[in-house]
Amino acid sequence: MKKIIVPIDFSEYSEYALKVAAKLAKKNNSELLALHMLEMSDIMLTGAGEQPQKVIYFLKLAEQRFEDFLKKEYLEGLTITPIVKHFKVFSEVNEIAKKYEADLIVMGSHGASGAKEFFVGSNTERVVRNAEIPVLVVKNDIAKINFDIIAFACGFGEDSIEAYLKASSVFNRMNAKMYLVHVNLPNDRFQSSDEIEIDAVNFFTKADGNLDKMSDVHYISDYTVEDGILNAANKLGADLIVVPTHGRKGLAHFFQGSVGEDVANHAALPVMTFKI
Repeated sequence: MKKIIVPIDFSEYSEYALKVAAKLAKKNNSELLALHMLEMSDIMLTGAGEQPQKVIYFLKLAEQRFEDFLKKEYLEGLTITPIVKHFKVFSEVNEIAKKYEADLIVMGSHGASGAKEFFVGSNTERVVRNAEIPVLVVKNDIAKINFDIIAFACGFGEDSIEAYLKASSVFNRMNAKMYLVHVNLPNDRFQSSDEIEIDAVNFFTKADGNLDKMSDVHYISDYTVEDGILNAANKLGADLIVVPTHGRKGLAHFFQGSVGEDVANHAALPVMTFKI
């Protein structure tokens, strides 16, 4: 993990993300790319007269505020590259990540409860859907970043293999233990133990070419996928929940509707997405 990018909007949640990114950067000897998206209208950017001077003025103000924001003790000793871009188009974060060859995006979010939504229409949702690299979403000021136990939500579909292999590569380098969590649902989606095991065997055979990871599968029965993932993560003592995504095509395999959003909404733990 050589480069970590963090979008900054000066909120307390983006500072949560910055703190987590700083801790990961120190652990992995990574460069930190701090990104601020400065929102400006088309008129200001293309207008005549005094508009260009106003653009320059606001850019300078943003750069100064950004510079002051990055004067944190927890950032001392890190290699930090500040990046200021005009337009608040969060789908462009992926383009910036590709340009700078970043390995991870870390974003802060306030989450939601009840009828409020976390992903839909949010900047985090736009980044997750467009990002080709993993996105780590944090909602709290996390004291210690020890991703020792990982709960990887998996339905054992072939479309999850790529995300599984990417996650395995990342967490193996971190010496973390990754469990694959499979949620068995009632009614028409119920599977017998033998059926689940056959799916798991086929999955690992295609993904790893062996069945060494069969012992790392954690089965749980619940009424909803999101409840099953959260309960399994709690039982495993997980430090992180991982969800594979299809990006713009929606969430992978059994993640229908708002399951992925609900997991990110209600999980006290950080959530990381890997694009399929």
